[in-house]
Amino acid sequence: MKGHKRDIVSTGKAPLKSPVAVSVGLHLLVFGIALAGWSWNTPPEPEPRSISARLISPEPRPTPVVEEQDEADKEQERKQAQAREQEEAERQRQAEEKARQEAERKAQEEARRREEERRQQEAQAKELAKELAEKQAREREAARQKAEAEAKERERQKAEEERKRQEEAKRRAEEEKRRQEEQRKKEEAERQRREEEARKEAERKRLEAERRLREQQLEALADQARQEREAEARRQQEAAAARAREAQMLSESEKYQALIRERLSQAWYPPSSATENMTARLQITLLPTGELASVKLVGSSGNTAFDNSALSAVRSLNRYPIPDNRDTFERYFRQFTIEFNPQRLR
Repeated sequence: MKGHKRDIVSTGKAPLKSPVAVSVGLHLLVFGIALAGWSWNTPPEPEPRSISARLISPEPRPTPVVEEQDEADKEQERKQAQAREQEEAERQRQAEEKARQEAERKAQEEARRREEERRQQEAQAKELAKELAEKQAREREAARQKAEAEAKERERQKAEEERKRQEEAKRRAEEEKRRQEEQRKKEEAERQRREEEARKEAERKRLEAERRLREQQLEALADQARQEREAEARRQQEAAAARAREAQMLSESEKYQALIRERLSQAWYPPSSATENMTARLQITLLPTGELASVKLVGSSGNTAFDNSALSAVRSLNRYPIPDNRDTFERYFRQFTIEFNPQRLR
């Protein structure tokens, strides 16, 4: 029974634990473990009232009626404890549900408050933007009106300046016209004076020129005769010099032609099929340095090997002997023709 103790008088023998006491102890242990496990999974609750009991070893002889009454009391107390725990758990759940609902209500109110603040801020921002746009529009209109006024003023000033410029130009043009008229009159008088002086001077010069012309004609006739004599003498000298130069160039060309034929005869190896009747005519073009510019077959011997041997001989010479005189080179050695024949080169 709760809150009561039973005093058992010892008989002098060792106390023994009854099966009922052991069962009650096990039930309390299981109940404590279950309560501890539930407390880990649920929010903290007010600590339930504990049941304090002290077991005293019973007398050696069993008392079945008393023990059965104690067991019924303990079962009743356990059920009451469970009922209180369930009530407490329900109160805790309801408190938590109420707290959750209150939190949701506060969150909704906070959301509504923030939405209202956002709307107010947007409205304020729109109002500020509208005011700013109206201000900017007013400023633009004022700037436009100012610009128009300034433009009109500039146009007026420009028109005034143009009017003054035209008046000044007209005045200057009139002054220039008067000045030119005066200058024209002066120039006309000066021209007439110069014309009269020029006429007199021309007449004097005409007479003087006629006199000089007669003298120059006489001198010209004498000079012409002298020049003709000198020209004839120069022609004779130049002809003699040309003949001498031609003779020298001819002699020099013959010398270098002989040298070229000698060099080509040394470089030419006619084929074994060559005959005395075969002749290949080649046109040779040289540079002023004596180097070969080009060679062309202008007359074939009828034998390809013979023609190729002549071409090879011409191309084999690195430098041809040529005269130092450029006129001789240009006339005789810039381009010339040579004939290849087994008996001669000419």
